[in-house]
Formats: sequence, structure tokens, C-alpha cells
Amino acid sequence: MYKYVLVLHILSATVWTGGHLVLALALLPKILRERSVADLLAFESAYEKWGMAALVVQVLSGLWLAYSLIPDMGSWFAGENFVTRLILLKLTLLALTLAVAMDARLRVIPRLSADTLPAMALRIRLITLLGVAFVIVGTTFRTGPWW
Repeated sequence: MYKYVLVLHILSATVWTGGHLVLALALLPKILRERSVADLLAFESAYEKWGMAALVVQVLSGLWLAYSLIPDMGSWFAGENFVTRLILLKLTLLALTLAVAMDARLRVIPRLSADTLPAMALRIRLITLLGVAFVIVGTTFRTGPWW
């Protein structure tokens, strides 16, 4: 079962992080240059249902994977060994992702205009960097430390 859940987790990470990389690197520069709120909203409406579903699958599968490695959830926060430190780091990245996403959803998107596009772009870039960090930390479970 572990292998199947891991594949689901990785596929979801591909959708989540890949979608944000496409947005941040390929689409966002043009959106900002042209100050095109419509283009950003068009991407968001097409991607959001897939991206959010991928994030939910990542969270649920990530919790299942963490529990299968370390069943004592209290030790996830103690950081007493390499695996628990990675789990804690992934949970921290999740909390940061949720904080940035909620800030964008509640504060920026309701007032989205050509003038507020730079504020939204900052949040898109932050979410993208957090997604890449998720991938790096996730691979570290198998490859060992990058440092």
C-alpha cells in the first residue's frame, strides 16, 4: 500500500508544483507586463479545481506516509531524528502554504485589479517556492540530506 500512496503523493506534487511553476515562470511575466487580470483569472479558473484537489491528496497522502513511517504523531514535532525533522519541515511548509493561500484568497483576490497584480504575483511566487521546497524535502526522505 505504501508504494501506491507514495505514487499518488508524487503525482499530486507534480500537479501542484508544476502548475505553479508554469504560472510563475511562463505566464506571470506576460500577465504583469500586460497588467492582465483576465489572463490570471482564466488560468486560476482552469487550474484551481485540479490544483486544490492535488493539494488535498498531497496532504492526506503525506499524513498517511508520515504515520506509516512514524506512528507516534507527537514525535513528529519533537524533531528527535532525521525523519521526524523532515516531517516537521513538511508540516511547516504546509502551514506556510496555507497561510499565503488564505492571505491571497481573503485579502488580494477579492480586490484583484491591475494595481494589485504585483501583490498577487508575490503570493504566486511564494507558493511556487514553497512547492519547490516541498519537492526537495520530499526527495530527501529517500536520498538523504542535500546539505
